[in-house]
Amino acid sequence: MWWWQGQEEPAPVPVPVPAPPSPTAEAPPAAAVPAEPEVQHPIEQVHPPSAGARQVATPLPPLDQSDQFVGQMLTGVLGRRAVQQFLRLDDVVRHVVTTVDNLPNTKASVRIWPVNPTPANLMVDGGGDSAVLSPSNSRRYLPFVRFVEELDTSEGVALYVELYPLFQGAYAELGYPNRYFNDRLIEVIDHLLDTPQVTGPIELFRPGVMYEYADPELEARSAGQKILIRMGSENVGRLKAKLREIRAQLSGAPVKE
Repeated sequence: MWWWQGQEEPAPVPVPVPAPPSPTAEAPPAAAVPAEPEVQHPIEQVHPPSAGARQVATPLPPLDQSDQFVGQMLTGVLGRRAVQQFLRLDDVVRHVVTTVDNLPNTKASVRIWPVNPTPANLMVDGGGDSAVLSPSNSRRYLPFVRFVEELDTSEGVALYVELYPLFQGAYAELGYPNRYFNDRLIEVIDHLLDTPQVTGPIELFRPGVMYEYADPELEARSAGQKILIRMGSENVGRLKAKLREIRAQLSGAPVKE
């Protein structure tokens, strides 16, 4: 004990103190927080008439496993025959979202459409410099136009609302994590409603494999508007009427003609 008391304590080891930051040094950037989508038309405010009691009985599946579930829901609303005739159910949610997003662009690939291509080929009268879109071409689209017209708008919108988390997930996956798919859908509907009603002969020319509109203003239109023009003015009017119904329910406001 006396030996221990007689020893000097070792000098304390100095603890390094970090130098204060330079006044000109910049603080490290804070971790980026993903911004919430700016929403103009919240899906929670969509209440289709006569469809309020309709609800999905089970939780939605993950997007990658949703085809069978979505197919069953579509069959319940549209009927098995219509689904088989008109729709493609392979990766259907992603294909719906991608096609909607592409319709205002110059190209909308047929390979990823959620609907089956129209049977037969484009019908053209004349040839060479006198080729025009045949008036009878519109008959090719009549089965699809009737299918759209017979859709109960409230039932269709109600199903869309129920499945909306899947559509929003696919839209974020497409590269829009801070945007809202329902807003984009209404924007695209408005774009399609702006399609001109072309009543006279539509002149065509064929620079390659595919026909193009001879009128440069028509040819400069988006993929979605050119598809509608190709259907014929009467079909365009009938489809626009359905689009106005859908938009009114999605936005809660009537659409002027």
